[in-house]
Amino acid sequence: MPPPPYSPDALRRRPDVEGPDLLASDAADRLILDESAAARDTAADGMIVVIGDEYGALTLGAADAGATGIRVHQDSLAGERALAANAEAAELGGAFRSLPLDATLVAGATVILVRLPRALDALDDIAGLIAAHADPGVTVFAGGRIKHMTLAMNEVLRRRFATVDVSHARQKSRVLIARGPHDGADPRPRTALHAAPGLDAPITICALGGAFAGTGIDIGTRFLLDQLATAGADELDGRSGDVIDLACGTGVIATWLALRQPALHVLASDRSAAAVTSAQATVAANGVAERVRVVRALGLESRPDASARLIALNPPFHAGTAVPMTGVADPLFADAGRVLAPGGELWAVWNSSLQYRAALDRLVGPTRQIARNAKFTVTVSTRR
Repeated sequence: MPPPPYSPDALRRRPDVEGPDLLASDAADRLILDESAAARDTAADGMIVVIGDEYGALTLGAADAGATGIRVHQDSLAGERALAANAEAAELGGAFRSLPLDATLVAGATVILVRLPRALDALDDIAGLIAAHADPGVTVFAGGRIKHMTLAMNEVLRRRFATVDVSHARQKSRVLIARGPHDGADPRPRTALHAAPGLDAPITICALGGAFAGTGIDIGTRFLLDQLATAGADELDGRSGDVIDLACGTGVIATWLALRQPALHVLASDRSAAAVTSAQATVAANGVAERVRVVRALGLESRPDASARLIALNPPFHAGTAVPMTGVADPLFADAGRVLAPGGELWAVWNSSLQYRAALDRLVGPTRQIARNAKFTVTVSTRR
């Protein structure tokens, strides 16, 4: 019996958040595939690269058209696993391999499909890498939804490519087509110094372009650090169990905890490859790399039950470019509830409009408000 035909409409987002309005492919994916079809038809095996494919629509669309040896980079570990699951369902699993965002990903490539990131620094990291290592005749097809695109994206590409053409719009999507790479550069974390509450010296923050908040301290994280400095961190020495910075981003909280308590060992975890690389650079720049371990994982999947005494969390409120108001943080809360030892605490900061209190009570334990300002709430949930 022949394998079932591939259909982008059959793609799933799992293990990421799913819902009726959360799609695994969209019109931008279809337009990128259509604009690149002729170039892909003439590309040799192994010379097609896909970057930023959220759940596999670009990779599997190219594979279904006959491409093999496709090299893929997805920042989110959830996206990697969704692609693998979707490929297995479509019987296309042997057509691609997942790689980090480095020279091996793009070396010698002649056709590169890019789902445009929203951050300009992230786009510059991608463009610089391509210009440094791809074939001189490479053609880049970088597309997205028009509502998420800006003219500044064209300018970023023009800094790395001789020509940047723009496709016709279709279904509120557009593709930028770049050729003639020049002035390539490997992605390197940017750095900045920031004062932090409770510390005598500033923290050095390192960030690749795709990391949330870049080299800054976002206002939610700063508000959480304010509360930890006055009410939480000094209690850690006398308690057993691990300390975890969950959804760590650039590693600001993990670094702060290690600097505040010189004997403390911290685990920092994030699903984002850019975040993990950035956090590793941040902890190294602040001299705490021996006491902060950074891992790429979905939540706390590799952690044993009842093993942590404190978890700090500034949860994301969006899934990709979609912004569902519920469901995104719940798996992180549930993980915290499982991993905390009885009496252990989850310190969380969240946008007050999201009203997470009930979910925290249910998934972790009794929750009390520590502080609230015009935008954010800080709570402490104690594991039953």
